[in-house]
Amino acid sequence: MASEIRTVAIVGSGIMACGLAEVVARAGYDVRVASRSQASADGVRRSIDSGFARAIERGKATGDQRDEAMARISTAEGFESLGDCDLVIESVIEDITVKLALFADLDRATKPSAILATNTSTLPVIDLALATSRPEQVCGIHFFNPATLMNLVEVVRPLTACDETIGTALSFVSSLGKEAVEVRDHAGFIVNALLFPYLNNAVRMLERGTASIESIDIAMKGGCNFPMGPFALLDLVGLDTSIAILETIHGSFGNPGDAPAQTLRELVAAGHLGRKTKQGFYAY
Repeated sequence: MASEIRTVAIVGSGIMACGLAEVVARAGYDVRVASRSQASADGVRRSIDSGFARAIERGKATGDQRDEAMARISTAEGFESLGDCDLVIESVIEDITVKLALFADLDRATKPSAILATNTSTLPVIDLALATSRPEQVCGIHFFNPATLMNLVEVVRPLTACDETIGTALSFVSSLGKEAVEVRDHAGFIVNALLFPYLNNAVRMLERGTASIESIDIAMKGGCNFPMGPFALLDLVGLDTSIAILETIHGSFGNPGDAPAQTLRELVAAGHLGRKTKQGFYAY
């Protein structure tokens, strides 16, 4: 079914949008990067080009691969140019109000046959589907950061999605060389529903004085063979994003232990969001 998809729109201008655009272009699809401003959309293209330059220096890509991928990526301000896109994947801020308005806009701007997908990590996909006139053609396609390296993609099936939409999404993910798993539209899906309570519990362990940040990270890497400890991972994800995910999980399932730990809230209030601000649990 992925053969039905030729042009893919990536909506957003952040790190995930950059990764998604590169992955999709590398797989041979035409990519339209759309953002609220031309400058931010062009910024995505520049970021991808810079990433290719670093990959070429390390021998991970060739100049021909860069040129072929970059030739497939175009940029646009707003959504008026998305009328010919077969699939739209949004990757904007994790705010349900913003995403609801966005999906209503995308519904008006795209052709009736287009699939509209969200890269949300926790928000209810069905709410976004019901903001459109085509709820049967809305699903989640949740990539992990960095999208260029992480192999897993969660394809999220809301109650409203038809089998053809999910089948096309699964085939599309496979065509990117990624491994797709289908999951029902429950808060946190599979990975984040299991991961973020663990990360939150690590912060609570720190608050109890059980061990230091460094000791907890070393223990989880050495004892569980995890590639990084919980605090390094929280900094990578972003502490503000982590709070948003935990609040969604907590609101959906009502487990008191899923409420964001106080230390997380204090760090975010201080503007310490992790790697993106150069300060979180660690300084960068």
